[in-house]
Amino acid sequence: MNQRHLFFDLDGTLIDPKIGITTCLQYALKKLDVPVPDADELLWCIGPPLSRSLAELLQTTDERLVDAGVQFYRERFRTVGKFEATLYQAIPATLCRLKSEGFQLYIATSKPRLFAEDILRHFDVAEYFTNVYGSELDGRLNEKADLLAHALNAEQFAPDACWMIGDRKHDVIGANANNMDCIGVLYGYGSREELVNAGARHLAATPDELCEIVYSS
Repeated sequence: MNQRHLFFDLDGTLIDPKIGITTCLQYALKKLDVPVPDADELLWCIGPPLSRSLAELLQTTDERLVDAGVQFYRERFRTVGKFEATLYQAIPATLCRLKSEGFQLYIATSKPRLFAEDILRHFDVAEYFTNVYGSELDGRLNEKADLLAHALNAEQFAPDACWMIGDRKHDVIGANANNMDCIGVLYGYGSREELVNAGARHLAATPDELCEIVYSS
């Protein structure tokens, strides 16, 4: 077990954020007076950086318009939406098990770090994580490759001593860009095809399978 440092994505990996993310997107689009899709039509937005999803939804390259969308989204998210989520049932036991076995756990999310910290405290799992890495409110570090490079540098970890664990292609691509190994989880919002095509060599259908992969490394 040489890979002792585990970086977890948040949305779709530890929590199911569907209600909060889709409702806040709908709120932002309504504020911008553009057509508002149903919640199920917005599931693809769970995972990528928010600004990228809004640019695609708005079909625009106008940074000012995207910025306005981000601000409207956060207007609701910072007070209500960040807690409109559910913790996947097996996650607390999984985190406890991994930490008790000597692994160091970290968060690496495209979500703003301040919101991620609030969410972890809300669901009583903050105690399991040594540090939380996320984007900044000004948009810095919202790409997973940049975020992981920042985290590795801050912690002074060798990439081959770390796993990235996430449910979307962005997690796999970010890990590969930093020469980290990655476990794609299949219970979130990314399909098997998406994760494999992005280059994931390990897939876990359940948190228990995730642990077995980590233990066998």
